Amino acid sequence: MTKEALTELKVDRPDEAVRRTVKKIWDAIAKPLDGLGQFETIVAQIGAISGTAVIDLSQKAVIVMCSDNGIVEEQVSQCGQEVTAAVATSMVAGNTSVCKMAKHAGADVIAVDIGINRENEIPGLLPYNIAHGSRNFLKEPAMSEAETLRAITAGMEIAAKCRAQGYSILATGEMGIGNTTTSSAMTAALLQCSAEEVTGRGAGLSREKLGHKCEVIQQALDRYRFEPRDALRILSTVGGYDIAGLAGVCIGGALYHIPVVIDGVISAVAALTAERLVPGVKEYIIPSHISKEPAAKRIFEELGVHPVIDAGLALGEGTGAVLMLTLLDTALSVYENQTTFEDIQTEQYVRFE
Repeated sequence: MTKEALTELKVDRPDEAVRRTVKKIWDAIAKPLDGLGQFETIVAQIGAISGTAVIDLSQKAVIVMCSDNGIVEEQVSQCGQEVTAAVATSMVAGNTSVCKMAKHAGADVIAVDIGINRENEIPGLLPYNIAHGSRNFLKEPAMSEAETLRAITAGMEIAAKCRAQGYSILATGEMGIGNTTTSSAMTAALLQCSAEEVTGRGAGLSREKLGHKCEVIQQALDRYRFEPRDALRILSTVGGYDIAGLAGVCIGGALYHIPVVIDGVISAVAALTAERLVPGVKEYIIPSHISKEPAAKRIFEELGVHPVIDAGLALGEGTGAVLMLTLLDTALSVYENQTTFEDIQTEQYVRFE
């Protein structure tokens, strides 16, 4: 994938006729109009994306991009990079939070080594390692443009393989110490705001450490002087392999007509980056929750999407997205097992414009 090829990608709009059909089916179900609120809209969006009013989400997966970030050299995290490999190893064994939640939701976990700082491969991870972690963006760009494009391509390839294997919906997740710093830096650059406005405590920094984290990010912003529309440069300079890979998954979802449920702030900035790189991707994105990180709300406002879950989640790994998969299954139980107004011998509600 070259930069030129990436900019030439075109995304088809979801099928509006199918969207209208799904909405009519919802209206015919014996309940108040729009009684299930956003879930009716989301199911209609899924129908439009997949091109059918017969919604089947029985085959689902959460793609977890695992990568390290050189910016941890600046003491912006509570722990070191060794934690990334440790959690990824535990993920392969099915012992992390997202694995347990995905099992309950009937979703497969696809864990990917896209940039873990470790010489030896971790058996069970998809081996897409671009480099052993990104570089310290306060000193130099985190990734080269070529490395960034390789990571984006990897995400697109994984999405394509998931489509070929029959998955009908994907969720996104990540694991990488330091990635709330990279995601905050990217958000500030993409939305042209200060580091302080969009930077949070990550895995639990003290007030003093949070101030230092903001200073590190602001120094980088002042140094590189980004243009907000230059998403590839922003991603390469202050992003990470996990964000680039997830952006590729979002682009792949749009190209191959698979809805992509995004998790927290790292997935959100990946989705915004994907939209900036390939306009139209956001039509294929389903947000799950509002992260505790302040950048998340700003990103969702920019994308014009509205997460359903507002529970102060900050776990990562894709756990919020997996929760959303469970909620979608619950809403679909009403859509699939329709009780109509005719069934209960009652007049249907009339929709007034």
